Amino acid sequence: MASEIMQATTNYAEIDSRPIDWEAPADACYQDILYHQAEHIAKITINRPEVRNAFRPQTVRELIDAFHRAHMDSTIGVIILTGAGDLAFCSGGDQRIRGHEGYKDEVGIEHLNVLELQRQIRTLPKPVVAMVAGYAIGGGHVLHLICDLTIAAENARFGQTGPRVGSFDAGFGAGIMARTVGLKKAKEIWFLCRQYDAQEALDMGLVNTVVPLAELETETVAWCRQMNRLSPTALRVLKSAFNADTDGLAGIQELAGNATALFYTTEEGQEGRNAFLEKRAPDFSRFPRRP
Repeated sequence: MASEIMQATTNYAEIDSRPIDWEAPADACYQDILYHQAEHIAKITINRPEVRNAFRPQTVRELIDAFHRAHMDSTIGVIILTGAGDLAFCSGGDQRIRGHEGYKDEVGIEHLNVLELQRQIRTLPKPVVAMVAGYAIGGGHVLHLICDLTIAAENARFGQTGPRVGSFDAGFGAGIMARTVGLKKAKEIWFLCRQYDAQEALDMGLVNTVVPLAELETETVAWCRQMNRLSPTALRVLKSAFNADTDGLAGIQELAGNATALFYTTEEGQEGRNAFLEKRAPDFSRFPRRP
């Protein structure tokens, strides 16, 4: 049995390291991002390398749409978020269009819609993996932090810049940071606006692993393939469970909603529905009262 398990593991290792053939759906038309999918994996790429993949309101709107697409696609099990090129994952909000109260869209309305994107990634019931090459700075650093896992290239650099440019993220950017690296280290990251290389980020628990730049996508896809071999319901409930204690009643509601969805699939849950539709009293007597 042990030899069979080892052989299966070896076979999976060979499969996981194979190149992936990404396809772009014909109806996934965006200006600021790219959307690809293959093997039950979606890859969403911030495609503004000329500004180190900084986001503007349109970028965020397109990201929200793409994540919703992956959320609603039952063939997708895991989502990768990355940036175009190898110089930056995301450098945060595009300061060139920052107005009085937010970032100006194409008609001059000012937004902070990245907050909606953060909540979406947190509550999306599928694992989201940040694939980071180059800079993950400011709002881009918070985006990778919000993701469930982070695979970093050796050239990755991490840090917050908010206090340096008159900004801050006192929500997930502060709270999740403290839970990830500890309160003292989180304060250092925010109060000093230093940058940290990939090994330093790994040492403090900001990322899950560090690989050579040339192996970044191969390693990230391998992690995604491994997750796609696991129970999707287990991953869904675990993600909401990890978030429940930090998200207050909203987190508990997400976890409870997953429990309700599972209960609907049981005979006990269906007995109540069927009795209502059949206009009879439900009979729950055959279901055990478990200790």
